[in-house]
Amino acid sequence: MSTDNPQLDAQGNLKHFLTIDGLSRDLLIEILDKAEGFLGVAQQAVKKVPLCRGKVIANLFFENSTRTRTTFELAAKRLSADVLNLNISTSATAKGETILDTLRNLEAMHVDMFVVRHASSGTAHFMARHADPHVSIINAGDGRHSHPTQGMLDMFTIRRHKGDFSRLRVAIVGDILHSRVARSQILALKTLGAAEVRVIAPRTLLPTRAEEAFGVSVHHDLREGVRDADVIIMLRIQRERMNSALLPSEHEYFRLFGLTEERLATAKPDAIVMHPGPINRGIEIDSQVADGRRSVILEQVSNGIAVRMAVMSMCIGTQNLNAQGAGEVYA
Repeated sequence: MSTDNPQLDAQGNLKHFLTIDGLSRDLLIEILDKAEGFLGVAQQAVKKVPLCRGKVIANLFFENSTRTRTTFELAAKRLSADVLNLNISTSATAKGETILDTLRNLEAMHVDMFVVRHASSGTAHFMARHADPHVSIINAGDGRHSHPTQGMLDMFTIRRHKGDFSRLRVAIVGDILHSRVARSQILALKTLGAAEVRVIAPRTLLPTRAEEAFGVSVHHDLREGVRDADVIIMLRIQRERMNSALLPSEHEYFRLFGLTEERLATAKPDAIVMHPGPINRGIEIDSQVADGRRSVILEQVSNGIAVRMAVMSMCIGTQNLNAQGAGEVYA
């Protein structure tokens, strides 16, 4: 089997995880199914499985993100990998070393996988193109482009609560224009066959022709946008948007687009509320909703560890299969 997708090896197995774009429904389901199997690891007396024993995984976070970095680190350690966390602010990159030089130097230390977060779109793809054949790259967020593991942990959370995607109405609320999370969520939902994906935002925070570009329905009224929705995903509003004429003020944004109990009442009675974090209470979401019975925000954090374990183990499994030539590495 051959493939032109740079994320897959010649047999169609996952080698890198850079974006959800171009991945099949079957592969996304495989990630979700493997994550299901990893959920129980957290309940064990020894919270580890040996799938990545002897492997070295390096976290390269050129952007700060405590939640994402921590869950990746926990996922790698639960897979029994050795984990290297680079302090980018004091690394050679901060002194002028190129990303390619950083990659080559760490490869010389026999690192097997890089988890990369960077403010520039395409950085993870660039590293995947130049990495040694045995090395895997996981995109932990690049610019406005993609955040695929966040997208998949959100899909995992939805599936655990709602099961079949084919009947779901999902509403995504907030800064669609700048959000790599929203792009990954939309791609995953469309690939998994969600019945309807809605985006709800001020016109200044929507891409041009979002309907055609993403295959979604567009709403500018929150109450109407979440009507009869099964899932509501709130996105973080970055405070710099308030200072760039894209939004008038925090108060005004919350007045029009903040999720309150009153607005949530138009969604289905069993609708769940999600947020990738960190939450800006009183801007995107009211505390009563964030802490309420329909919120699954903390579940998303827990589920992120299992999903990242699934992705890492699949990529490491590809390395092992290629090295061994055949065989099942998960036995």
